[in-house]
Amino acid sequence: MALFERLFGRPERGAAPAIYAAMVARGREPHWYVEGAVPDSIDGRFDMIAAVLCMLLLRLEQDPVGVPAATMLAECFIDDMDAQLREIGVGDVVIGKHMGKMMGMLGGRLGAFRDAMAAGDLKPALVRNLWRGEAPDPAALAHVERALLAWRDSLATVPVGDLAAGRLPG
Repeated sequence: MALFERLFGRPERGAAPAIYAAMVARGREPHWYVEGAVPDSIDGRFDMIAAVLCMLLLRLEQDPVGVPAATMLAECFIDDMDAQLREIGVGDVVIGKHMGKMMGMLGGRLGAFRDAMAAGDLKPALVRNLWRGEAPDPAALAHVERALLAWRDSLATVPVGDLAAGRLPG
């Protein structure tokens, strides 16, 4: 539990915790790690959850209605990463440094995916952010790109207000 929550209680985040849980579940789907060859490791799961979450955050940022939901989702991400780090034994003394790095990684991915989609080629950003620069088999890369773009496209069919309320596409 984060210090703020220990002192002041859990802030109200509406649908964000349920939405975040759905993003974690989507990022843990086996196809990413089997057909997509994303490393099934702590880092690989972080990378995949961040990629799935980024697609949603990028959709939410397209409309002022979605900005508060995006902020609350980022807060859920912070809480989850804090808890995960503590679970693997990272202590209070260095947790802030690790959290800062993880938030920077999420922000970097948002920028990389935003730019890559604007340029029409997501592959270089995926190689850099999911496989840490080591390109996988072309079929695995194509699988992940196709699945993430399908997720992005399905998000585009839902009004931002509905997404912010937790009504995610299937």
